[in-house]
Amino acid sequence: MNVASFPSPAVRPRWFARATLLLLLALASMNAAAQVRAWLDRDRIAMGETVTLNIESTAATTSTEPDYAPLLSDFFVSGRTSRREFVMGTGGSTVRTLYAVALRPRRDGVITVPALNVGSLRTQAIPLTVAPSAAPSPTRTEEVFIESEADDPDPYVQQSVGWVVRLYSATPLISGQLDQDAPDGASLQRVGDDAQYQRDIGGRRYHVVERRFLLVPERSGTLTVPPARFEGRGAGGFFDDLLGGGRGGALEAQGTPRKLDVQPAPANAPQPWLPLQNLTLRYQSTPQELRVGNAATVTVEALADGATAAQMPELQLPPIDGVQVFAEPVQADERFVDGRPRVKLTRRFSLVPAREGKANMAGLQMRWWDVRAGQAQTSNLPPLSWTVLPGTPANAGNGSPGAAPSPSGTISTTPGGTDTSGTAARFTDLGGANRAWVLVALLFAALWLVTLVWGLHRGDAAKVAPEAQGDAPAPPAAGGHVDLKRLIDRGDLGDVADALCAMAHPPARDLDEVRARLADADQREAVDELQRARWGGGSAVTAREALRRAFAKGPTWRSVPTRTASPLPPLYPGGGPQQEG
Repeated sequence: MNVASFPSPAVRPRWFARATLLLLLALASMNAAAQVRAWLDRDRIAMGETVTLNIESTAATTSTEPDYAPLLSDFFVSGRTSRREFVMGTGGSTVRTLYAVALRPRRDGVITVPALNVGSLRTQAIPLTVAPSAAPSPTRTEEVFIESEADDPDPYVQQSVGWVVRLYSATPLISGQLDQDAPDGASLQRVGDDAQYQRDIGGRRYHVVERRFLLVPERSGTLTVPPARFEGRGAGGFFDDLLGGGRGGALEAQGTPRKLDVQPAPANAPQPWLPLQNLTLRYQSTPQELRVGNAATVTVEALADGATAAQMPELQLPPIDGVQVFAEPVQADERFVDGRPRVKLTRRFSLVPAREGKANMAGLQMRWWDVRAGQAQTSNLPPLSWTVLPGTPANAGNGSPGAAPSPSGTISTTPGGTDTSGTAARFTDLGGANRAWVLVALLFAALWLVTLVWGLHRGDAAKVAPEAQGDAPAPPAAGGHVDLKRLIDRGDLGDVADALCAMAHPPARDLDEVRARLADADQREAVDELQRARWGGGSAVTAREALRRAFAKGPTWRSVPTRTASPLPPLYPGGGPQQEG
């Protein structure tokens, strides 16, 4: 028996402590994974309407429904439902339970949906605005009818308009199809999920399905929005189905066409053209001090009312003399509030000073057009200034000279650009008791490298057969320009560039190669606009407009001459010169 395979009595307590620590960490991760969140399908309703409260729980042990008792003081509660599903992920399976309940307020005003207990977890409180009841609506005799409206009847060109279609049904629906065609001269895109609630009209109770769209006029003038249509079947009683009448059977409804007066962009409007309801900027976090060579974080938030993330210009800090600025990708949170889009953009910037002294940053400014006031506005952030202090002394913690510092937030790179400070610190901290673990880790790393090299060599060998069969690559997938249009409207500019490179035949290495292979002059100019927007300080809005217009029907490539087979036999029929041994 190999006694070395068992821990000695001296190290058994250490093994037991490690096993206990791993068990505690596993239990803590299970508790951390258990989460609960709550949200409303709408945050503003009218008195007499209902709103759906959704509660999602990922606790594997939660089997009881939420405690709805705190809701009864301010709401009538009905329509409780629940659904459980298993979600497979990289960390294993997760049990997700979704609860839904319909709430009808007992009063108007701002009502807080209280926090609810879900097993051992607790949801957050949610505010709800309840408007007073409107004037009594005339009695409707239709079983189903459709209403549609825009949040702004006379928008500006390229302004994001919230378009809402509501289907009213006095009888339960078994099935149906609700369609809204896009108007000529504007883009129409469905956003979010359908909201469903109840509403009293003229003393009659209707079930309402509310569907939201984003309407963006592309030219000024009169814009006619086609009527929405519905075809479906309702659930009637036994005698209704037997006699072929009443409330059961086929149901049809059609709305009325709507006209919008689209205004052109004013001559004195700031560029890039950005029509909004409101725009606010703020700092989420700013550093208290700057040190040479150390990274500090500035986080900026922009909240735009009346735009999507694709329409917003890129958040960029003004240049700072003596300080390098590294920007992280923008985080966008898009919602649909009061019938129109609203987006919150958040971006983190790392500031790395290169020298001591004074560092001043001008406040970020963003110019936009106030569609309600009809005038130009400028939102700005206050300027910031710091006194850059000397960098952290080398290895101040242990007193050993010559070691590079590795504090939190410090960027330490080798001449090749690889961050090695954290790795060096980890190996320095390893004591003799852990050397066995280090050797095991190094052994596994060596085996992994050998496996990687073998896999790459095998992959290269596998590529020889397809290359020998012909040089023509597979044709691009059909409908690629549809994905490209979606990326241009809502994606990141880097994703647009990657999509253009992938659509080339064969794929292009970069945008310069894409431009060289495009046959259309407008498309080449649009690619130039994209390059300027990404790297040359150009406008992202202008680049998207040029890309949307030039690539509406997909890219047009230059013809590539095909290779003709040589009439001469190959010089080396066997595949290459043979060397005699």
